[in-house]
Amino acid sequence: MVSGRVWARAAGVAMLAVFLVACDDEPAERKAFITFLQTRIIDKQGLRVPHLSDDEAKSIGPYAKQYAIITDFNDGLDRSVAKPMAAAIERGAVHSLSEVVTRHADFVVVRDGVALLRGTVEAQLAKADAAHAALKQPDDLKPVFDEAYERDVTLPAQAFTDICPDLSEELAAIVDLGDFLEQHKDVIKINGAAVESSDPSLQPHLAALVHALTAKNEAIVRAQQHLRDVMNGT
Repeated sequence: MVSGRVWARAAGVAMLAVFLVACDDEPAERKAFITFLQTRIIDKQGLRVPHLSDDEAKSIGPYAKQYAIITDFNDGLDRSVAKPMAAAIERGAVHSLSEVVTRHADFVVVRDGVALLRGTVEAQLAKADAAHAALKQPDDLKPVFDEAYERDVTLPAQAFTDICPDLSEELAAIVDLGDFLEQHKDVIKINGAAVESSDPSLQPHLAALVHALTAKNEAIVRAQQHLRDVMNGT
C-alpha cells in the first residue's frame, strides 16, 4: 500500500514538471507575440487589429490575454462608437435648408446622442489604459506592445474624441437655426439655398446662425479627414 506521503511527493514532482515545461515555453511564446505585434500591426499602415487564429493564440500562450486588451477595446469602439457615430453623421447631414426645420427633431436626438458617444470613448479608453498600466512585461516585449497599443488604442480613441466637439457644435448650430426659423416663420422664407427675411432687424442674427452652421460643416469635413488619416495611416 502506498502511503499518503509518497502520493504527495509524486504529485509535487508532477506539478514541478508542468511548471518547468511552462517556463520553457515562455521565451518562445514571447518571441512569437513580439513577432505578431511587429509584423501584423506595427509594420502595417493605419489601424490594424487582427484577431488571433487558434494557431496564433496557441503560439503566444498566456500573452493572448494581454493582446485581448487591444482587441477588446477596438471591438467595443467599433460597436459602441464608430457605428453609432457614422449613423449620427449620416442622420445629422443637412442636404437643404428646409431640412433644418422639417427634420428638427432628428437633429435634436442626434445632438444629444453625440455627447454620450464622447463619454463612451473616454470610459472605454480609461478601462484599457488601466489594464495596460497593470501589465508586467519583459523589457524586450514592453516597447513593442506599447507601440502597438499606441497605434491601435490611443490614436483611434483620440481621433474619435477630437471629432465629437465639432460634431456636437455643428448639430447645435443646426438646432439653433431651426429654432430661430420656427420662431420667426411668419417673416422668414427659405428659397432654395437662401434664407430671406422681411424683417431687416432679424437679418444680422439670421446671418450669424447661417455662418455658424457653414463653419461647423467645414470643421466636420476636416475632422472626418483626420479620422480617415488615422485609420489609413496617412
